[in-house]
Amino acid sequence: MPAIVPNLWFDGCALEAAEFWCGVFPNSSVTRVTPYTESGRGETGSPMTVEFQLDGQRFVGINGGPMFAFSEAVSFQIDCEDQAEIDHYWERLGEGGAIQQCGWLKDRYGVSWQVVPAGIEELLSPNDPERADRVMAAITEMVKLDVAAIREAADGA
Repeated sequence: MPAIVPNLWFDGCALEAAEFWCGVFPNSSVTRVTPYTESGRGETGSPMTVEFQLDGQRFVGINGGPMFAFSEAVSFQIDCEDQAEIDHYWERLGEGGAIQQCGWLKDRYGVSWQVVPAGIEELLSPNDPERADRVMAAITEMVKLDVAAIREAADGA
């Protein structure tokens, strides 16, 4: 199967964003920076594209200019093993960003993230609609997700 590589459009800060995210996620690094040439649309020598990996997932950042901005229509979901992981990603990605609700935040670069417990989709399964409704009711009252409170809601406590 061919690789699917998310490409993110930036207004000049692709390298800064990639370096920031590489500091947040383990096993991450910037793998290549391709500069603009004299024939490019950007300043000669400045980063045109930035290739990087976040915990093994490949991304490309493109410094394309101010024509496009990120929106919540596209987000990246982080499946966290426990509350400590949720706290880590929530705090780091939220630095200088905008905290939203239901486990969503927008980082300082305008990229939306969903910081959720691994297996959340099972708790929202249509196979047990009453449990799913209790879980959804609990989540909609939260900003940063609380794993213990979500599990209590799932159990009917």
